Amino acid sequence: MNERTRLLLAVVCGVAVASTYAGQPVLGQMGLDLDVSVDAVGWFVAAGQLGYLVGLIFLVPLGDLLDRRRLIVLHLALVAASLVVVAVAPTAWVVFAGLAIAGLFAVVVQTAVAYATELSAPSERGRTLGIVTSGVVIGILGARILAGFLADLWGWRGVYIVLAVLAAILALLVPLLLPADVRSSASKYGLLLRSFAGLFTQPVFLSRGLIAFFLFASFGALWSGLALPLAGSPWYLSETQIGLFGIAGLVGALGAARAGRWADAGQANRTTGIAVVILLASWLAIGQLTWSLVLLILGVILLDFAVQAVHVSNQHILTTFYANRVSTTIGAYMVFYSTGSALGAAATTAVYATADWRGSVSLGAAFAAGGLVTWVLSLRSAKRAACPDHLRK
Repeated sequence: MNERTRLLLAVVCGVAVASTYAGQPVLGQMGLDLDVSVDAVGWFVAAGQLGYLVGLIFLVPLGDLLDRRRLIVLHLALVAASLVVVAVAPTAWVVFAGLAIAGLFAVVVQTAVAYATELSAPSERGRTLGIVTSGVVIGILGARILAGFLADLWGWRGVYIVLAVLAAILALLVPLLLPADVRSSASKYGLLLRSFAGLFTQPVFLSRGLIAFFLFASFGALWSGLALPLAGSPWYLSETQIGLFGIAGLVGALGAARAGRWADAGQANRTTGIAVVILLASWLAIGQLTWSLVLLILGVILLDFAVQAVHVSNQHILTTFYANRVSTTIGAYMVFYSTGSALGAAATTAVYATADWRGSVSLGAAFAAGGLVTWVLSLRSAKRAACPDHLRK
C-alpha cells in the first residue's frame, strides 16, 4: 500500500459517495423543476440511501469472494450510467429510480475500503482507513460545493453529468493503476450472506453499528435540511453560496484525519466517546443559524470532525475484530450508516415543514444524544473488542 494507491482509492470513494449526496444543496431547485413538494424533497437523497442499503447487503459481501479491483471497475461504470439517466430524466419518478440505482452501485466505496484494508499492514491500517475514508467525507461535502456552483451555471442536471463523467474516467483508470486482487473461491455467496446476517447478533458489531446509525442520522439531519433555511429569510443565499458551507465541513473532516493514527495507537474507543460528545455539542452552535452564520460554521466544523473521527475509529475496531471477513463486515456495518442517513434526510425536511429550523435542530441533537447513550452502554463490548483472541470466523 503506497500513497498513490491510497489517494486513488480515496478519489474513488469521494466520487461514488458524491453521487448520493450531490442533490442536497439543490433540493429546492430539483423540487421546483420536477414538481415535488417541500416536505418530500428529502426523498431525492433518501432514494439513493435506500439503493445503497440494498447494495450493502447483496453486493459488498462479493468482495470476500471475487477480485475487488474488477468489482470496483464494474460498479463505477454502472454509477456513471445511472447518473446519466438522472441527468436526462423527464419526471420525478425517473430521477428517484436513477438515484436509487446510483446508490446501489455506489457501495463501490465499501469495496474500495476493504481492498485498502487488505493491502495494508496491521500497524498502518488506521492510517490507511483515515486517508481512504477521508475521500468519503470529502466526496459528501465537496459534492455540495460543486453542486451549488454547477447548479447556478447549468442547473441541477449539470451536477449529475459532471459526476457521471468523473465516475467513467475512474472506471478506466482503476485497472491501469491498481493491482489485481484475486480472491479465494472457497467460500460460497450464500454462506457470506448468512455470515452477514449473523453479525447483527454480535455485541461488538451491534454497538458500533448503532453508534453509526445515530451518527449519520444526525449528519443527514444537518446536511439535507440546511439548504432550506439558508435559502429563506433572513439569508436568501444562492445554491452556490449554500454549497460553500461544505468547505466548513471539509475543514472539520480533514481535522479528524489523525483519528486513524489514534486508532493504531489503541485509542479507537476513547476517540469515539470524545467525538460523540463533540457531535452533540455542535448542535448548540448549529441551532443559532437564524441569527449567526459564524456560529453555524463553527457547528458544521465540529459536527463533521466528530463524524469522521467516529467513522474511522469504528471501522478500525471492526476490521481488526473481524479480520477474516472484512468486506462482509464493512458492508454490514454500513447498513447502519445508510439507514441512518436515509432517516435523517427524509425526517429533517418533513420536520422543517412543520416546525422550521428549531425542529430540525432538535431532531439532529436527539440523534446525537442517541449515539452518546449507545457508546456509554457499549463500553463492556469495547473492552472485549480490544482482545485479539475474540476474532471470529
